[in-house]
Amino acid sequence: MKLKVIAAIFIISLFSTSCDELTEVLEETGLSEQEVVEGLKSALTVGTDTSVTVLSAVNGYLGDDLVKIILPDEASVIVTNIAKVPGGNLLIEKTIEAINRSAEDAAPEAKDIFVSAITDIDIADGFAILNGENDAATEYLKSNTTAELTAAFQPKISTSLNKKLVGNISAESAYSDLINAYNTASLNGVLFPKVTSNSLTEHTTKKALDGLFVKVSIEEENIRTKASHRVNDILQKVFGE
Repeated sequence: MKLKVIAAIFIISLFSTSCDELTEVLEETGLSEQEVVEGLKSALTVGTDTSVTVLSAVNGYLGDDLVKIILPDEASVIVTNIAKVPGGNLLIEKTIEAINRSAEDAAPEAKDIFVSAITDIDIADGFAILNGENDAATEYLKSNTTAELTAAFQPKISTSLNKKLVGNISAESAYSDLINAYNTASLNGVLFPKVTSNSLTEHTTKKALDGLFVKVSIEEENIRTKASHRVNDILQKVFGE
């Protein structure tokens, strides 16, 4: 299997002082170091671009149970007692829809950040990722982009949460209406616990990024294991049998 030979290349590159040994193993695959790294970068580019495109579409988050964003933990008491709130189920549905629309609206912010991180991958990084698990590239991106993605997503999410993306209401107003209706029905905390906090932006940002990396991980594994996902010559050459 070609990936096993590539793994051997990585080991030799770490422990061997002989360039001849590395060259010999590279020749067995018919690949150059540059081609291996180019293949990895192409895989990441294809995987991240597909993930961002899917998630930024309508229902990219909302329609996928793997990444759908639900209410924050602070709202768990609302869900538990929602039957006691007039129109409560509809309010929850509208709030969750608005939250996910905000994540879909922010998803394109990831593209340039991913491209920058992929561009920075060197030969050592490349072979380490290729020798790793089926989500090794995703984990590399996660460790190298999460801070920047959070900084880019959070203001975008905040703005999106205040956009009227569902009917004539925003996620923030939908969430506020939900909390107000719940607190009113609870007689301001007399009948059941009152909700006073609101971390909607932070919650949505974190869950949006979690979902993004779930999708990237799936795309990475598909490229590694399924020939149909190797959509160009370099992917077929590096990841093929």
